[in-house]
Amino acid sequence: MRYNQVKDLVEWAAGFHARMARQYSEAADKADNERLKMGLDYLASRELKMKTGLEDLFHDGTDHSEVLETWFDESSEFPEPPELDRIADQTVTGSIEDAMKTATTAHERLQALYKHRAARSRIEPEAEFFDSLAEGHNSEIRHMMASMEELQGV
Repeated sequence: MRYNQVKDLVEWAAGFHARMARQYSEAADKADNERLKMGLDYLASRELKMKTGLEDLFHDGTDHSEVLETWFDESSEFPEPPELDRIADQTVTGSIEDAMKTATTAHERLQALYKHRAARSRIEPEAEFFDSLAEGHNSEIRHMMASMEELQGV
């Protein structure tokens, strides 16, 4: 769809995090290694936390309507969602390294999407909103990878 509101993208991103959480949970259920299972369960919990954080934007008592109801025009689909959709549909298997690679790739792509929207924003509050989401993902990537690396060393 060419014209979207910011809230459409936020809802899509929350759904993306839910899909990633499901993917990690399903992989954890099938894991034959306890350390891998723990890592995948951890990634699933982080994805659910990010999903909830995005959904809270609609119900946290603050008025984000100026930004959430802002319309934007993309001449094509969002630049990243088809790739992100493929990532969310992949099956995570193998090792902690594979799970870390999937998580890092997904978060870097989502961060790139937010940076893209910030750069194309028409109003300052929209740019600040997407810059904040991008920075949050940068922080989340660092946190997740540090925790996963610690788990690898256990």
